[in-house]
Amino acid sequence: MRKILILFAHPKYEHSDANQALINAISNLENVQIRDLYELYPDFNINVQEEQEALFQHDVIIWQHPFYWYSCPPLMKQWIDLVLEYGWAYGPGGVFLKNKYIFNAITSGGAEEVYSREGRNRFSIEEFLRPFEQTAYLCNMRYLPSFQIGGTHKISKSELYEKAAEYRNLILELRDSEKITLPFTQKD
Repeated sequence: MRKILILFAHPKYEHSDANQALINAISNLENVQIRDLYELYPDFNINVQEEQEALFQHDVIIWQHPFYWYSCPPLMKQWIDLVLEYGWAYGPGGVFLKNKYIFNAITSGGAEEVYSREGRNRFSIEEFLRPFEQTAYLCNMRYLPSFQIGGTHKISKSELYEKAAEYRNLILELRDSEKITLPFTQKD
């Protein structure tokens, strides 16, 4: 059974029905740890050693966050900048994340169709997530396709519960499956 670490960053969690549904769906799962970065570090003073120890102890890491300005909230960016140190996460001696799985679980107010070549945002969400993919590559991690909920401003409660159940099932599959093959595909 794999150990899964959710690095959750949402500066206004109390206003996010979508992220509350996702967190509630997985909060009681065995071998799944949720680290709420805004709860832990409201002053942005990240304990690098503690975060590195948490990463080292887990097999699957998930960056869960709202899609802010085509990226992540500022605390998650700071976390990446500070925790993924040269000589620890990458570069000479940087082997502590090698072969761990990682992906983004994101929510966005914009619907899926606005994230396309023809849409208002001109690029897909996967294209906007390339810096995360490259970060994983640099750290010798295995980057998996993102989990996404789009159109959160207009999503129905039943659709939201379905997506939360899908997220829970994905987490269970990652935790319990004997082997993860790349490219990993989420089941409908």
